[in-house]
Amino acid sequence: MEIDVLIYGSPNQAIPGRVSGEARIIRLAAHRLFAARCSNREKKHQFVVAFKAKGTNPYKIVHAFFVSCTSFEARRYKATSCLCFTCGQPGPRMHSCLHCIFFACYAGHMQDHSKLKKHFLYVDLSFGNIFCVQCQDYIYDREITEIAMAHRIKEAKSLGINVPFTPWLPNNNEAMALRRLRKRRLISPHTTIGLRGLQNLGSTCFMNCIVQALIHTPLLRDYFLAEKHKCKVAGDREMPRLRGFQTEFYSGAKTPLTLHRLLHLIWTHARHLAGYEQQDAHEFFIATLDVLHRHCMNGVEDTEKKENGRCNCIIDQIFTGGLQSDVVCTSCSGVSTTIDPFWDISLDVAGPGSLQACLERFTRAEHLGSGAKIKCSNCRAYRESTKQLTLETLPIVASFHLKRFEHSSQIDRKISAFVSFPAELDMTPFMSPHRRPDKGADNNNTAPGGLFQDNRYSLFAVVNHLGSLDAGHYTAYVRQMKGSWFKCDDHMITRASLREVLDSEGYLLFYHKTVMEYECDG
Repeated sequence: MEIDVLIYGSPNQAIPGRVSGEARIIRLAAHRLFAARCSNREKKHQFVVAFKAKGTNPYKIVHAFFVSCTSFEARRYKATSCLCFTCGQPGPRMHSCLHCIFFACYAGHMQDHSKLKKHFLYVDLSFGNIFCVQCQDYIYDREITEIAMAHRIKEAKSLGINVPFTPWLPNNNEAMALRRLRKRRLISPHTTIGLRGLQNLGSTCFMNCIVQALIHTPLLRDYFLAEKHKCKVAGDREMPRLRGFQTEFYSGAKTPLTLHRLLHLIWTHARHLAGYEQQDAHEFFIATLDVLHRHCMNGVEDTEKKENGRCNCIIDQIFTGGLQSDVVCTSCSGVSTTIDPFWDISLDVAGPGSLQACLERFTRAEHLGSGAKIKCSNCRAYRESTKQLTLETLPIVASFHLKRFEHSSQIDRKISAFVSFPAELDMTPFMSPHRRPDKGADNNNTAPGGLFQDNRYSLFAVVNHLGSLDAGHYTAYVRQMKGSWFKCDDHMITRASLREVLDSEGYLLFYHKTVMEYECDG
């Protein structure tokens, strides 16, 4: 006789948390095997039977809005409302009561609510399983499982996916292959795949450092390795070469690469960088992004362009942010606002200090003075004004250029003052809503629509300039995996510590967003 309810696994087994993919597969297989072995047992759960007798609508609503998120509105609700009613935190292991409207984290608050209200059934908001406080276990019910599967299919369709995601379970042949090829199952934490030296072609260390930084930009690396680019220009041989660099870096070969084709390509598109004398790494970085942008733009369909007309190619998606300029009339306080795209932020180095201090000066309001009056549209006359630059939108990769080279009619010099920079950077204080004085003091990380914005960044590459303005050399530090840093000095690659990276002089700093946000069409 078939049954309706099975009790399976302990709470620690049912919610694996942050475990390896292999452990998840083993546990999922164990749960399925256990359910199959118990298919002939007659065991019904009294609380589930009583709950189903009153109808399954509470489970359907909770699962549709806070587990599977079957619509854009549901995803918005989960992002803004899925917090513990007791401590206000988003976890760990959030559960929703099936008897009343109450969210609680597993560690204590759910148990407290159960003792107080005598409510015993809860839905795990990560996986949709039902937990019984009385049994201290997760339970399986066929009807509940069918509801969950229907919601997962609806969720997949709302995200434009044909079928819902299911964990991969190896068949017999795949399991035999995994046992036979043990070394191919996992990438070692100490792997050097993706690390490769670059030959100096005669004062081309500036190029080598920028290439190392771009090769280790996670999203750009994944884009080219996955062969996502499709160029519509017939006879374009340059983009396959650029894609080839990524492939060669991750081929596992150890011999240094020679980038003569890339050098010639940049010379062709940026003639001011042509020649064998030392060039500025920052100028080469901008020129390389421009070349990549122009070629990647050819592969973007017109339907993929953004409404504001800006390109939606991979370069703009990763590196482009919005710089807001507010010019305020000192007479009528009228504000004229413009927003311009940027690939990087150039910061003045006034002396020893920190990256945060440089950003503070960059986003500080500046009085333009009587010699730079503007015509105010409200006053209809030329007035003195103040100007303030802030960050309206943040890019995925934030690139900072510390202006260490000073060129004037009297003297050309390098500013070698030490500027400290953090491994983790929060850009919230420099955002437009936070810096504008007329916005009040309650500014926070809330985006339009009430969604929380996470503006934290993590350092992944640093380009340094050693020596003087006339006789210098560029090196780079890159992060291979989390916590693994390497120094790239042309053809030489050596291990480095985070302390070495943070103690370096710093000329170009590359930060990657810690939390990715995705746009949804609803």
